[in-house]
This record gives sequence, structure tokens and C-alpha cells, in this order.
Amino acid sequence: MSTLDLHQPEYFARRDFMKKLAAATAAAWSAGEPRLMAAGAAAQPRATADSCILLWMAGGMAAPDTWDPKRYLPFKVGTPIKDILSTFPAIDTAVDNIKICQGLENIASVMDRATLIRSHYQADLGSILHSRHQYHWHTGYVPPQTVAAPHIGAWMSKVLGPRNPVMPAFINIGQRLEGVGENEEVKAFTTGGFFGNEHGPMNLPYPEEAAQAVRPPKGMEPGRFESRERLFRKLLDKNPNRELMSDYQQESMLRSMDNAYRLLSSKDRAAFDITLEPKDSYAKYNTSRFGQGCLLARRLVESGARFVEVTTEYVPFLNYDTHANGHTTMERMHTEIDVPVTQLILDLEKRGMLDRTLVVIASEFSRDMIMEGKPGSAANDQTTFKVETLQEMKHYGQHRHFTGGGSVVMFGGGMKKGFLYGSTADERPLIAVNNPVSICDLHATIMTSMGISPKTQFEVEQRPFYVTEDGKGVAVKELFS
Repeated sequence: MSTLDLHQPEYFARRDFMKKLAAATAAAWSAGEPRLMAAGAAAQPRATADSCILLWMAGGMAAPDTWDPKRYLPFKVGTPIKDILSTFPAIDTAVDNIKICQGLENIASVMDRATLIRSHYQADLGSILHSRHQYHWHTGYVPPQTVAAPHIGAWMSKVLGPRNPVMPAFINIGQRLEGVGENEEVKAFTTGGFFGNEHGPMNLPYPEEAAQAVRPPKGMEPGRFESRERLFRKLLDKNPNRELMSDYQQESMLRSMDNAYRLLSSKDRAAFDITLEPKDSYAKYNTSRFGQGCLLARRLVESGARFVEVTTEYVPFLNYDTHANGHTTMERMHTEIDVPVTQLILDLEKRGMLDRTLVVIASEFSRDMIMEGKPGSAANDQTTFKVETLQEMKHYGQHRHFTGGGSVVMFGGGMKKGFLYGSTADERPLIAVNNPVSICDLHATIMTSMGISPKTQFEVEQRPFYVTEDGKGVAVKELFS
């Protein structure tokens, strides 16, 4: 994203977006208990995975500089930008017909355990707002909705329940929800939606501090937690705004507190303490906050977490939000993700968990050097500079949002190994040209692997709401082993 001009359409789009999301959130608080509809309960597929780890490359990971290398030209002053498709050369992987970009050598060594989708694409939402596209990807619905759409992790929590009754079913690692840009927009999809608090995420923005989140404050006796719960119930009874919350939402909030108390007194809370990891193992993950998050995710899934998201964190202009210095930033991001992602896959495999754990690497969209959105899009170009030839290193990189074609990597969970699916054009525009996969169908694939039918539906405000948009998602069967 770029600096926001209050006179530009993006400002009004974002303001309207937030107003409508606020209304949807208020509606969620007043909604009664969502009821699983009979048609949605039938014909659930056989699960090929018991748990899911989403490695979220927030900000728009450029496929041509990661999973889908194209024609490469090194930096040279005077080179026309239109001639550059990738700013990293291709490297070999453990699979003969799959190449990825330089800087991801460790991940290249485990691609024989992966399915690589090169034809993922996103909808043209009229304007490119990270928050809108992230909302769409995480919930399966284009915002705003008349109800608060649940995150895909909340769906797994509601439909499948916890794998371990002590462990939260949905855990979110690495994203701060306070004190960063667009925090309210990010909060809008990082929730249980109309399913209620008990199916929302346990947020752990700093992996190294996760153990503190499940440890009573220093000097506090255990009995004080019970007294706090009783006091909270009394306050809820006397709350003048209580009539704005349905009985279901109130009970959901209290159940989430009960779950928290149960975790605080359980030995399973040791899974949250990454300092307990052997030093040599910890060192392999300790490349960044994201790397520590991968370690924490592995420990939590080992202890029974159902769905864990680990993010490089979305903060405007940071990490994968590469509006300038794109190549230099991507070099840094490669070093932050390459070893931890690889180690996560190897550790899961070593523990006999990879076959039943679906690991997904995804982002809200890809990027391109000169094209914004996709061919024919009316989206405004939001890059911080516009040049036709390379003059400085900061010009070298993927600085525009691109929704016409991107990549998703999937490990384990019943997916094929060493498998390449779909492709994008060899020349710009790099749109998905073979076996395109929408967000709707990708979600259907993920949910099917977890044993949830893409047509699963709940009745909310006297109408059906589906796990994939309008129940139309179709799992990509070719991806399953």
C-alpha cells in the first residue's frame, strides 16, 4: 500500500469498508446460535489431515521471485523494467520439473514432499486494499458482509472441535492486532465471526513470549482466577448493554474463559514455551519472529492444536509489502523463511506427523514490476515511484499488486508429493493460464482434506452461510495422493 490521500477513492473505499464491517460485527454480537443445517451435515468427506498450519506471507508474496521463476535479468542501470519478469534466477529443486528462486535453497531440498500450485488467482475487488484481499482469503467472502464471516480456522474449530480439549483449536501467531497500521481491518477477519469467542483465535504476536500467555501473573494465586471468573459473570449480568448480546454470544464468551482457565492449569501449556526446545533445534528456527513462530506452531500441533496460522506479519510497507526496494527486501525475507519452513517440514516428517498435518504457504496476492491488479483492472497504481528503466537499486523488484496469477505451496495432509499443478503465462501479463484455482476452490480443497464438506452450512439470521462462498467451492481432486 502507499500513503493514503484522503481525497482519493481508496480512502473512501476503506472508510466504507470499515463502517460496514463494524455493522457486521455488531450483528454478530446480537445473533443467536448458528445452527448446522441438515444438508450441511451430510456427506462429509474422509479426512486426510487432522490439523492445519497456514504459513501466511502477509503483504503480497511475489510468485516470480519465489515459487514461479520467469525470465531473469540482473540489476543494471538502464535496463527497461518491462523486460524484467524475475529479479532472482531459478534454481533446481529435489523434483526434476520444478524450479524455484534463488535464496530458497533449503525449501528446494524438500519440494519432493510438496504440491506446488502455480495457478492460484484472486478476484478483482475494484481497488487493491490488503485488508480486503486478506479478509477475502481468510474467510472466503468478499467484504463487507452483513454478518461477521468466520476465519477458516474458526470453521475448523466449530465443525471439528479441538484435537486436545485443553489446547485452543485456533491459534494465530506473529500478527500484532494493536499499534500497527490497519489494525482494525486486520482484526475484522482474525475472529470467530458469528461462531463466537470460543472459536476465535488465541493471538500470540510474539512467539518468544507465548509461554507468558498461559502462565498466571507472577505472585497471583490460582484461586484468584476462579474469583475473577465469578466477578466477570456478575459484571456481565449487570452490563447495561447486555441486551445487545445474544445469550449464545454471552455463553460463548464464558466458555472461552473456561477453556483458558483449563489451559492455565494443564501440563500441556509447556508446548507454548519455545525455550524448552533443544538448543540445536531452536537455532534452526531462530531466523526471525516468523521462524520462531514456525517452531511454536510445530510444538502446538504436536500437543493437539487443530489450526495454527503463522504470519510474517502484515504491516504497511514492511516484509512482503514491497512497494520499494523490492529485491533487497525479498533477499531478507528469503533468509527469514527458508530454513524455518524447511525445518518445520522435516520435523513433522521425523515425528510421523506430516501425513496428517496440512501445511499451506499462501499470500493475499502476487506482485509484478509494472502491472497493477490484472489485465483490464481499473485498480489505481499504488507504487511509490514510476520509472521506465532501472536507475537505482530501489527500482529493482516487484512493486505492484498482481491478482491474476500466483502460487500456493502445500505439504502433507494427503496432498501429492513432488507435484506441480497449473501454470502462469511465460510472458507478461503473468496470469494463470492452465488449471486456474480460485480462493473458493482452494478453500474447498483445504476443507476437504480436513474432512469438512465445501457445502457445509449453518443457519445465521434465518439464512444459510456456507464454509465456501455459497457452497460453490470444489476441491481440486488432482492434488490428493
